[in-house]
Amino acid sequence: MTYTNPLRDPQDRRLPRIAGPCGMVLFGVTGDLSRKKVMPAIYDLANRGLLPPGFSLVGFARRDWANQDFAQIVHDSVKAHARTEFREEVWKQLAEGFRFVSGDFDDDVAFDTLRRTIEELDDVRGTGGNHAFYLAIPPAFFGDVVGQLQEHGLADPAEGSWRRVVVEKPFGHDLESARELNGILDGVFPPGSIFRIDHYLGKETVQNILAMRFANAMFEPLWNNNYVDHVQITMAEDIGIGGRAGYYDGIGAARDVIQNHLLQLMCLVAMEEPTSFDAESLRIEKQKVLKSIALPRRLDLATARGQYAEGWQGGEKVVGFLEEEGIRKTSTTETFAAVRLDVDTRRWAGVPFYLRTGKRLGRRVTEVAVVFKQAPHLPFSQSSTEELTHNALVIRVQPDEGMTIRFGSKVPGTAMEIRDVNMDFAYGGSFTEESPEAYERLILDVLLGDPPLFPRHEEVELSWMILDPILDAWAKKGKPDAYESGTWGPASADKMLARDGRVWRRP
Repeated sequence: MTYTNPLRDPQDRRLPRIAGPCGMVLFGVTGDLSRKKVMPAIYDLANRGLLPPGFSLVGFARRDWANQDFAQIVHDSVKAHARTEFREEVWKQLAEGFRFVSGDFDDDVAFDTLRRTIEELDDVRGTGGNHAFYLAIPPAFFGDVVGQLQEHGLADPAEGSWRRVVVEKPFGHDLESARELNGILDGVFPPGSIFRIDHYLGKETVQNILAMRFANAMFEPLWNNNYVDHVQITMAEDIGIGGRAGYYDGIGAARDVIQNHLLQLMCLVAMEEPTSFDAESLRIEKQKVLKSIALPRRLDLATARGQYAEGWQGGEKVVGFLEEEGIRKTSTTETFAAVRLDVDTRRWAGVPFYLRTGKRLGRRVTEVAVVFKQAPHLPFSQSSTEELTHNALVIRVQPDEGMTIRFGSKVPGTAMEIRDVNMDFAYGGSFTEESPEAYERLILDVLLGDPPLFPRHEEVELSWMILDPILDAWAKKGKPDAYESGTWGPASADKMLARDGRVWRRP
């Protein structure tokens, strides 16, 4: 029998994976996404020793900057938002690979300059012709940039090297636009070179859904309609739209969150066990879930939408959505959305999945709550268990990452009195190392060419097939229901669950 030392196994997933020679071109360097997420994540990866010594970062924007101006922008972003400590030696090595190209997206001269800059970096930094193009720009410009990359030969790798493109949500605003966007990307880059970022899939606790389900024998036997009553998936925010009026009005909560984040979370909860955790195996199982999702016949009874009105949030008086700067007074854009979805499989038949998201809600929280059925027989008097509710397993995605199990326990004393208690697992209390930011994991996966956390175009289109009928029904209905800021949404959302004999969790 041959023994293989796992510490020497290059496939050992416990070992840190380090990107090979490569660089990144960042479009949209002046935006919040680049400054608050992408640039700090690149520094944090370098600080953890996960980037190659010759890694290069090229910024592309309309600004009239020199290389040192761009380096200062990255420096300020890292200082303000990086997760790890600032180390001068790491910064100095990283900054040697910074370059900046000034130009518009339709500027042929600028893209010629970009091509020459990349060739120069291949020579002086040893990036080996391996470059990822990160489009941190509005989707309306994807076609312009991708077309320029193709026209100037930037999308075509030399033999033995690679070129990849990274795009951020929204992946279209309906099925038709998603297919159009997918056609633009697929016309230039092969499917394995297109990375659609859903940053929720990079969060440690989202990954833990798979680990919790498939690494433990105690959960999977209960993960079916014999024991599960229903599932609630919530992404609640306590803030309003802030300065995003130009983006948010006309998009709304369902397109912004349900189509991507919440449906992806639902897939991880409902999917069957994959044969492995490689990209293709995970994608197959997620697509099976999306294909099996059924919409209720009466969408008016199984969905709810709302707009936040003025109210109190965190001790402060806040304005309603229609009073926010830049929002049309006649806007019918929803800031709260809730839907019931069913999964037509043997495992989940009869188990509703309730998805909800909203702004100006009671608190900021994202969680998945698997609520179990009541015990079929309780040999206790009614007064003994009047405070006993359903058992539940709650996976907290943010902000207090961890997991809670709610179950009944006897109250100390001579009487037989049963109450709910919680058993809690918190990442911060169980592990000494701090969880990496989602963008660290996702950017490293792009550079490694490892796409298990990135939805492919089939998943995007299937998600829109689910959401489009709901959006069409809402468009015919008129204005969303108002709800007071600081509450948990409109009354119609509570009525939606009450019809099924259930209630929303109040995290």
